[in-house]
Amino acid sequence: MILGHLWGIYTHPKQEWRTIDKKHEGLLSGCLSHILITALFPSIFAFISSVYIGWDIGAGEPIFLTASSAIPMAIAMYIALITGVFALAYLTYWMSKTFGATPSMTQAIELAAYTATPLFMTSVAALFPHLWFLMLVGLAGLTYSVYLLYTGVPILMHIPEERGFIYASSIVTAGLVLLVSIITSSVILWSYGFGPEFVH
Repeated sequence: MILGHLWGIYTHPKQEWRTIDKKHEGLLSGCLSHILITALFPSIFAFISSVYIGWDIGAGEPIFLTASSAIPMAIAMYIALITGVFALAYLTYWMSKTFGATPSMTQAIELAAYTATPLFMTSVAALFPHLWFLMLVGLAGLTYSVYLLYTGVPILMHIPEERGFIYASSIVTAGLVLLVSIITSSVILWSYGFGPEFVH
């Protein structure tokens, strides 16, 4: 079922991880659909807030973007989010043998997809685009994503919790490096004229 695990990962995460591990719905019908849908939320809400609501950074008037520049940025964000999930899944799969785990690539994608969900879902906060509020909600989403990762690794990778803790910590480190890489790529693209156009 599309988004079938969404409620469970918030209300009873450990039990839901066991359900995911037991069922393995398949790449197309399960986690891929989940990624493609949940990754839409940040792109859509960021577009709406930047074009129609305006971003309040705490100084001066709200900042608006033109729709013509916000659309390609929203599409680029969507592609970057999906690419980021798959890159994290690959890194998870690549590191697995080091920690005595033998997951399939589908399991690694499931772990990355459902771990990223809280971060994607916090994007609804963009409808109230005040910098302080977005930072608080984003921090809460990041914290819960990390919690999901630490609880999900031992279950999905079938390894003891002690080893799973170290494995999850390595994934967090890889995820941070990945995030910095995406931000750096964005800055480089902006310097070549692919940045936003502001409404004056």
